Amino acid sequence: MRRVHVMMLMGLLVAGPVSAQVTPAAGYTPPDDTPSIKVGATIYTDYTYQQNPQITDADLNTINASSFNVTRSYLNITGNVSHLIAFRITPDVTRESGLVSLGAGSSVSNDSLVFRIKYAFAQVNLDDWMTKGSWVRLGIQQTPLIDYEEGIYRYRFQGLTFTEREGFYSSSDAGASFHYNLPSNYGDIHGGFYNGEGYAKPEANDQKAFEVRGTVRPFARNAPLLRGLRVTGFYFGDNYIKSAERTRAVGQATFESTYFNGGFDAIDARDQTSITKADIEARGWSFWATPKTAIGWELLLRYDHLRPDTRFAEQVRKRTIVGVAYWFPHQGNVSGAFMLDYDGQTFDNFTPAPAAQKKIAVHALINF
Repeated sequence: MRRVHVMMLMGLLVAGPVSAQVTPAAGYTPPDDTPSIKVGATIYTDYTYQQNPQITDADLNTINASSFNVTRSYLNITGNVSHLIAFRITPDVTRESGLVSLGAGSSVSNDSLVFRIKYAFAQVNLDDWMTKGSWVRLGIQQTPLIDYEEGIYRYRFQGLTFTEREGFYSSSDAGASFHYNLPSNYGDIHGGFYNGEGYAKPEANDQKAFEVRGTVRPFARNAPLLRGLRVTGFYFGDNYIKSAERTRAVGQATFESTYFNGGFDAIDARDQTSITKADIEARGWSFWATPKTAIGWELLLRYDHLRPDTRFAEQVRKRTIVGVAYWFPHQGNVSGAFMLDYDGQTFDNFTPAPAAQKKIAVHALINF
């Protein structure tokens, strides 16, 4: 009897923990919550020769300016605390010119490359509750339009996109945003509230910018030839100060395929720096195309057209870009390219009339 009681007691001790275990459902893969961190880099560098306008040096010689430049240098630090929490920290290099104050009325000359923060945000992934790729971000982060565009227009290492180059908004800003992927790859929505001043400037007042982009891929599940078509609307609403508007509305259509990418942008922007100043409306559009080959060679063809103040409809800024690029073979998200291009800008009916600008450049891109 004593032996039976001992065996029954041992059975209960073993059965207790076993009965508390829950067998996962068949086919279930638990999320990976292993913390991870990755380091990458992005480099834009070039040699630029200014064909027009010519300038004069210190001895009054007429010369064509030329320079070697680093226009972008990123260190991308990304990682996950768990499958729910992610983060990114990206310092950005920029040229700082002018005088730097040392306090007490003294200053020193500064004309060097300096690091500053381009991105620094925490992200909560919503994949457990929404479609994969949905999230919430808080911090200095990409604004809704330009980061999306960069995935289609791969030539920001040549120069900024049309609306960004004209100074209508920044590629990064401090704020809080939400991103949602539509089911079945039919598009996505990204919107949020930001300071509105861009990542390079502090908030100036109590006014905040609301930015939202919606993209639809109408033929995601049928019509294979049109699957690469996307239609996008973007709105930026802010105020310089109370009741002094700063708004932008953008319509965009893009197309991607094996041998051709292209896009069209149109913008309407309004700027009133004070209620005592005029409300200025600007309108413009841009078209670009990149015919591609199967061996890495591509062309870039782009034309920008902007009326910076519709009260003077005859005043137009035009830009023409023509380039040829070679993209090196790569795997995954790693990319490298060289590009030779012509970039020309004209100013019609401005008084005084700025000189036409013509530049020839060799650009290089490294991204991993």
